[in-house]
Amino acid sequence: MRRYIIRRVFLLIPTIILISFLVFCIMRLIPGDVVSLMVTECGYASDEEELRKSLGLHLPFHAQYWNYLMGAFRLDLGFSLWSGERVWSEIARRFPISFELAIMAILWTFVMGIPVGVISALKQDTAKDYFLRSFAIAGLSIPGFWIATIIMVFGAIWFKWVPPMGYIPFARDPLRNLLQLLVPSLVLAVALSASVMRMTRAMMLEVMREDYIRTARAKGLSGWSIVTRHALKNALIPVISISGVQLGVLVGGTVVMESIFVLPGMGKFLLDAILWRDYPVIQGINLFLATLIVFINLLVDLMYGILDPRIRYR
Repeated sequence: MRRYIIRRVFLLIPTIILISFLVFCIMRLIPGDVVSLMVTECGYASDEEELRKSLGLHLPFHAQYWNYLMGAFRLDLGFSLWSGERVWSEIARRFPISFELAIMAILWTFVMGIPVGVISALKQDTAKDYFLRSFAIAGLSIPGFWIATIIMVFGAIWFKWVPPMGYIPFARDPLRNLLQLLVPSLVLAVALSASVMRMTRAMMLEVMREDYIRTARAKGLSGWSIVTRHALKNALIPVISISGVQLGVLVGGTVVMESIFVLPGMGKFLLDAILWRDYPVIQGINLFLATLIVFINLLVDLMYGILDPRIRYR
């Protein structure tokens, strides 16, 4: 397994470099110029050409990319063009918020999706199965931002509840922090749990027809023991794959939830950077998230061997 991990880590390097190059190119193709925006919108007294030189944007394209890439290898993602803060410092401050929200959403996804998928598979083609499958289709069809808006509106009208306008760190007040993230994590988990439920159901139906399940029944094992010890463990492999991708996407893809519930996480930070053409911030966040997703996929691959001992790494 050690050789497999080392080989995979080395293969990650060209992948990350390619992602960084694509993001760097795409940013230069977006309409609008950050220097003109800074001069017209914020009234910078500097001449556009002087401001461009001070920001390093006067260099040729390849020189800018080379400087950016060398800085990334030194874990230096540059400075925000607007605030002057280090991009890495901003990411370190905002990432725990998005990561906590993503972890809570994934936990709710497992709690709702896996048991419902197992029950639906065991009750195949019954009224309960049809009801649960309809619930999953509704979860996939209804947009999360609509659910969040409805909760906000009717929560304020009926229960006089509105989310806190300021973020409460976990270290300051763990209970209030978890309560603040409870509703947005549940809203995020609705669509995720629906896809996990459908995958769990499909894999359980496939696994329950395997020969070793019939052998377990012939030995006289109880139905609950067959499901938990034999069927579910093998059925979870594709579910873990989906959840790994979902976790990586959630960390940087919670823009709407963070905006609605006033959470200063990575998604809101990325949205603001795109609106203000803050190139170093956008490049730094995308490179960080791409690296995170790649390593999450590596961990998911390694978990296959834990769930199924027949899987070997070479």
